Amino acid sequence: MSLRRPFKDQPKKFEFNSNSLEAAKLIIKKYPNDKQQSAVMALLYIAQKQNDNWIPLAAMKYIANFLKMPYIKVYEVATFYSMYNLAPVGKYFIQVCTTTPCMIRGAYKIVEACKEKISEEENQLSKDKTCSWMEVECLGACVNAPMMQINDDYYEDLDKEKALKILEEILSGNKPKPGSYRGRINNEPENNRKTLMDLKNA
Repeated sequence: MSLRRPFKDQPKKFEFNSNSLEAAKLIIKKYPNDKQQSAVMALLYIAQKQNDNWIPLAAMKYIANFLKMPYIKVYEVATFYSMYNLAPVGKYFIQVCTTTPCMIRGAYKIVEACKEKISEEENQLSKDKTCSWMEVECLGACVNAPMMQINDDYYEDLDKEKALKILEEILSGNKPKPGSYRGRINNEPENNRKTLMDLKNA
């Protein structure tokens, strides 16, 4: 595992906005009074979502105070799990799966699209600072490979041309429609379902 360090230029303050605060309180209610520190991962995710997809040190300290736990414990969680971004990634964070199923279906063509439209290097903000991309391990959509995740949405059954169009929409300030880009519903066969179709004649 690569060493994960916080971003150098840190904001001095962070606090939950009203929506984040309400979400955090709802999550904490699910835990017994003496186990509420277990909500730390969920609260880190809420902070990341509020702060344009990355978690500053000020947010970790805020969550530590919020949960009445040592700051170092929050820091350990945030720096251990790669789902938490420790530096700005932009409003739109693109994760391209390059694990074997996606790789053999053309994942590196999706990487090429990201290099052309966003930045030549991973984890580098686009010129307008709105987005960045990186290669990741399996995102659990192997049947619909190749695919990429943009924030919370999956974009599946891609090729380079489709990926370029999706990225162009993002860079234009629009949100592309998530899901399969070959018209499939979930992960059903491309030529419609075949199994159990003839049972009525049996």
